[in-house]
Amino acid sequence: MSIANTLLGLLESGPKYGYDLKRLYDERFQQDRPLHYGQVYSTLSRLLRNGLVEEKGIEPGDGPDRKRYAITDAGVTNVAEWLGTPENPSLYLQNTLYTKVVLALLSERSATDVLDAQRAEHLRAMRKLTTRKTEGDLADQLICDHALFHLEADLRWLELTAARLDELAGQLKP
Repeated sequence: MSIANTLLGLLESGPKYGYDLKRLYDERFQQDRPLHYGQVYSTLSRLLRNGLVEEKGIEPGDGPDRKRYAITDAGVTNVAEWLGTPENPSLYLQNTLYTKVVLALLSERSATDVLDAQRAEHLRAMRKLTTRKTEGDLADQLICDHALFHLEADLRWLELTAARLDELAGQLKP
């Protein structure tokens, strides 16, 4: 996720302090991994330098001065272009799990054990996401659905790979 573009998008509804942007970002997008304040302010500095945001007032506080930021016309254009640009689909053509299966076969360890352990981990993650989904709001439900669909696809791959282990082992032998 582009943090810079996300912060710009959050600024489209009106000027905000860095603290407010962090809180909104964490509420909407990163419940599991909150954004660090340092990342918010370094991103805002870069956006300011690039003319995508501007300062809209400074308030003295107990600590550093509080700056309000507003999106510029160039920032609005940037967000519009970003939203209109499709993301590259993740193809997962090389991943660690496939590598583990091949290495298990090459070393004459149990690739079935590797697949079974991974299947159990996927099912554990799916149970956790399903619980979160039933307790969450619509936004949380949608993000959980996205993750669940990916996990389901992984499970299909695990089953297919398990069914083809003997064939794969045969092809790996010199």
